[in-house]
Amino acid sequence: MSRKILIVDDDQKTRMLLKAYLEKNQYEVGLAHDGATFLAEFHRHVDSLSLVILDVMLPDTDGFALCKVVRARSNVPIIMLTASSDETDRVVGLELGADDYIAKPYSPRELLARIKAIHRRTGIDAAAPPRYYRFVGFTLDTLERTVTDADGEALQLTGLDFQLLRYFVEHPGDILDRSVLCEQTRGRDAGPLDRSLDVQVSRLRLRLKDDGKQPMLIKTVRGAGYVFSADVSSAHA
Repeated sequence: MSRKILIVDDDQKTRMLLKAYLEKNQYEVGLAHDGATFLAEFHRHVDSLSLVILDVMLPDTDGFALCKVVRARSNVPIIMLTASSDETDRVVGLELGADDYIAKPYSPRELLARIKAIHRRTGIDAAAPPRYYRFVGFTLDTLERTVTDADGEALQLTGLDFQLLRYFVEHPGDILDRSVLCEQTRGRDAGPLDRSLDVQVSRLRLRLKDDGKQPMLIKTVRGAGYVFSADVSSAHA
């Protein structure tokens, strides 16, 4: 199914940042800098769009007016971007037919998570999970069950280590409880004295050349678990 997103935002730096980030995650992205350009692009591509992102504040109109036009023509999902902390903006957008909103400032990762959630609900991303996950020069292949570095050299990982790394790259930025990680890799919860997961994480850090004393990829969150902090992109082929 189509994964084409149309974004209207009057800030050029923001537009280009979002375009680069979303294309890295296998989305096709169209851009508009004002309402008139957006409407022209929307009517031209309405049948192929999977989502539109509307900035509330624009030089020639506002996101609410555009939301009305979009909803009158199509049921394509809408995410509103608002710089206001006022609840009124969010309520108005949702009442006009927006599916979600996000307040500025926001991170591209947060916006991507919202996009993925909407696409899952609408069935756009329900077909097949990604085959490849890429992060800081490494590529994880879920089909071949391999991990290669930037030089194409395969890492020597056990089956459990591969399962753990795969779960990390599928949930970047999430704080993952030790019991969840044990359940995902071993099919059982970890007892209070079970340190096998910690040993496994240390081994995985070593394979990824992630400094055990000051890790940058797999970070320990004291009293909570672990978080995979690298930017991760995914692809189906």
